[in-house]
Amino acid sequence: MTTDSSTDHPANHLLKTGVPGLDDVLGGGFAPGRLYLAEGIPGSGKTTIAMQFLMEGVRSGERVLYVTLSETEEELQGVAVSHGWNLKGIEIRELLPSTDVLSPDEQYTIFHPSEVELGETTLRILADVDRVNPTRVVFDSLSELRLLAGNSLRYRRQILALKQFFAGRNCAVLLLDDMTANEHDLQVQSIAHAVIRLEQNHPGFGVSRRRLVVLKYRGQAFRGGYHDYKIVRGGFVVFPRLVAAEHRDTLVPTNLPSGIEALDAMMGGGMDGGTSTLLLGAPGTGKSSLAMQYALACARRGDCAALFIFDESVATLRSRAEGMGMPISTYIDSGHIRVRQVDPSELSPGELVHEIRQAVTEHQVKVVVIDSLNGYLNAMPDERFLIVQLHELLTFLGQSGVATILIGAQHGIMGLQMSAAVDASYLADTVVLLRHFEKGGEVLQAISVMKKRIGRHERSIRSFSMSAQGIAVGPPLRELRGVFTGIPVDMGGLDGGSETSLGS
Repeated sequence: MTTDSSTDHPANHLLKTGVPGLDDVLGGGFAPGRLYLAEGIPGSGKTTIAMQFLMEGVRSGERVLYVTLSETEEELQGVAVSHGWNLKGIEIRELLPSTDVLSPDEQYTIFHPSEVELGETTLRILADVDRVNPTRVVFDSLSELRLLAGNSLRYRRQILALKQFFAGRNCAVLLLDDMTANEHDLQVQSIAHAVIRLEQNHPGFGVSRRRLVVLKYRGQAFRGGYHDYKIVRGGFVVFPRLVAAEHRDTLVPTNLPSGIEALDAMMGGGMDGGTSTLLLGAPGTGKSSLAMQYALACARRGDCAALFIFDESVATLRSRAEGMGMPISTYIDSGHIRVRQVDPSELSPGELVHEIRQAVTEHQVKVVVIDSLNGYLNAMPDERFLIVQLHELLTFLGQSGVATILIGAQHGIMGLQMSAAVDASYLADTVVLLRHFEKGGEVLQAISVMKKRIGRHERSIRSFSMSAQGIAVGPPLRELRGVFTGIPVDMGGLDGGSETSLGS
């Protein structure tokens, strides 16, 4: 949270913006009687925010005014139709040059056009304000006023005059700036009570990434930093940056068994609520299946689990689980297991974290699975910040009492040179390693708990297998040495032992 002053505006006196998530970022909304600036390049969503701001005023029974200097009312109505909105109750005032200005008789010869047109425009604006007496006003856009002013001094004095005029009327004014001036000045930023900047990034592949930042907000605590947003049918949606320190709860220790006796013995009884577990291994070692086992056990207890999958479709997940005797479809249909297929090229990191947060706060999930960290890395526009954001997410989930399962796929199949694209082992409370190894002309799997911060755990390496009957964890591989090298040495003959599983 960031603040410019200790004189925060009372939350019940702030005007709601009508934009989901934006009030959270602003610490409640806009204070009445102040002047605000939303700036961004064309297409960043300024007009959409402005319309939602005014429609929220109409819903509250307020009088609102939209002053447009660059778009016609017909164009604004077209924007509204695209979102399924009705602009009834919004007074729209067009201040556009008429076609008469194209006539040679209308060209100014003694005075500079700005000296005449700025004065005329200002008088028309003030007359409309006197007539409507609004509590919310939008100016779209400042580029026109800047050009009419002619120079920076006159432009600044004009904005100051407007600020004083509206302050006396207890009217909140939102100015839109499309930043099309040759040199972006800070005149309005220094005058405005708060400044919101909208930014767009166009990656080499995938949808454009959008984010906003509150540059200033006088006398009001707000959530600093960048916040992802998107524009969909229905309007502008903001995904506030997650701050784990704001979600501290008193946790009751819980134990979450998997339903497989040998696996729970390795884990010291099972996973603990409020901790994170990293399942690390090569492709095909059973990481996703093991995560599904914990989600299925959670659903059987009557709780809810959430799976965020990057590397396979929901249909493939259902088919694979059913083939292993896991009735996951039944619990997906009942809502006890929630599956979200994530497309890294379409979903921003902020939106993904927002969905995970919603799953915890709205659906009270007890187990969250992120499959996999490699896909999560691809969703990040800048991988340098992956670990920082992941740390914040895991802290939030831990403080909420959620058991988090992270799946990390390693490069390679066998050998000692295995490596992961993302090293999150130091963040996780528990690390479970799964590996392939060769024996008797077959490729088998092994499992071991390498680390557990809370409680005891086995240090043995056990056999691990998957079949139509589900997951099976066998006895410790005590007769083999060098299992994790991929080619172990038989130290006396492996009798195999009977693999144990509690079934479904």
